[in-house]
Amino acid sequence: MGDRVVIVTGGGQGIGRGLVEAFSNVGDHVVIAEIDEEAGREVEMELAKRQCPGDAWFVQTNVAVEESVSALVQHVTHRYGRIDVVVNNAGLGAPNVPVEELPVAVWDEILGVNLRGPFLMAKHTAPWLRQSRGCIVNIASTRALMSEANTEPYSASKGGILALTHALAVSLGPDVRVNAISPGWIEVGDWQKQSRRTHPVHRPVDREQHPVGRVGVPDDIAQACLFLASSASSFMTGQNLVIDGGMTIKMIYEPDDEVNA
Repeated sequence: MGDRVVIVTGGGQGIGRGLVEAFSNVGDHVVIAEIDEEAGREVEMELAKRQCPGDAWFVQTNVAVEESVSALVQHVTHRYGRIDVVVNNAGLGAPNVPVEELPVAVWDEILGVNLRGPFLMAKHTAPWLRQSRGCIVNIASTRALMSEANTEPYSASKGGILALTHALAVSLGPDVRVNAISPGWIEVGDWQKQSRRTHPVHRPVDREQHPVGRVGVPDDIAQACLFLASSASSFMTGQNLVIDGGMTIKMIYEPDDEVNA
């Protein structure tokens, strides 16, 4: 681990910011592929000030646009000559809108970033990953496995990522391993760019719905990502790690229903 060339999409805020820091802390060269210039530059400068073992470089990227992804890969390979790890983290949330009222443009936008983005990244980095015998880690969501009402675009995009993961694992193997992580509730309010940063407070009920007794933080996902990008997971491909504090395994009943469970 260390001295690898790692691309993290959506690396300027939230979970992506935590991923960039984690890979930089182990000595990797990390590319922050981020559409938000303010966020991307902020992370780049913060890590430079900390003098981390690795380094971080911001490249403004729109993962939903093929020309932008192609340009990213050209910039990275021109600078470093290789790509070892791709983390497809960039994603958009969606407003909770009844399916009858959902504009098709919103559906297209969410699927464009959340699902077409990882496909385009795989398409354009695959030749380089084959050379390095590298890996792809796709950040999905527990929303691929469970839903709230009126979340069709986001849930469909994350479910698609899981299917894309096992398809790519077969297509790119044995040279390239492809796995996914499905985060649950990860608190990212204090991992946003400075102008949007908040300091969240969680209620006891928020913690209690997790069997581990707390809400997740970006480092929980980062540590799993480091594992999947390392030789310690060399016999894993096409898999999905659910990192949610046990939230999806806990049955929740109203008190009157418990006798019928």
